[in-house]
Amino acid sequence: MQADSSAPTVQDSHFWEERYQTGSSRWDLGQPAPAFLQLLESPEAPAPGRLLVLGCGRGHDALAFAERGFEVVGVDFAPSAIAAAQEAAQTRGLTVEFRQQDIFGLPEAFTGAFDYVAEHTCLCALDPSQRPAYVDLVRSLLKPGGELLAVFFTHGRPGGPPFDITCAEICDRFEPAFEILRLEPVSGSVAERAGEEHWGRLRRR
Repeated sequence: MQADSSAPTVQDSHFWEERYQTGSSRWDLGQPAPAFLQLLESPEAPAPGRLLVLGCGRGHDALAFAERGFEVVGVDFAPSAIAAAQEAAQTRGLTVEFRQQDIFGLPEAFTGAFDYVAEHTCLCALDPSQRPAYVDLVRSLLKPGGELLAVFFTHGRPGGPPFDITCAEICDRFEPAFEILRLEPVSGSVAERAGEEHWGRLRRR
């Protein structure tokens, strides 16, 4: 039986919107990533600055940073996710700019405009062929010396999404454009992701 070539793929916003509409958004924890909360509550917490959340979904991570004084922009493919994020920000009295947009189509004004980029279940949702473009994108968004704060999905399973990435590939992809400050297993993941996440803190050279 021939595959339907017209079916949406991970590079199509309809693919993700359908999953939100059908309730099959398993990547959505319903809360910020524990690794981000640990960072924000630690002595190593980054100083507040301008932060972009790629693939922000319903905005859980974006709102956590906004609550701690960051100027936050969140971007996602799926219209219903952005609508939910905007509603949550309004309910909590937080100012966050949420944009429904392909991350690879961000405005030129975003180039070099951010102190931080936050990554959590965006890279693993992309077709692996897009990884070089993703690295270039993150570098272009950050100011010199800006940081990528990342929860990488290192689950070790074939197929996807979510698509696996290894620590070796993370190093190969991001160096030499980035200095890898931290890359280590996440402690305190939610139960269903225990042993499947790595925390990364990477500085743009």
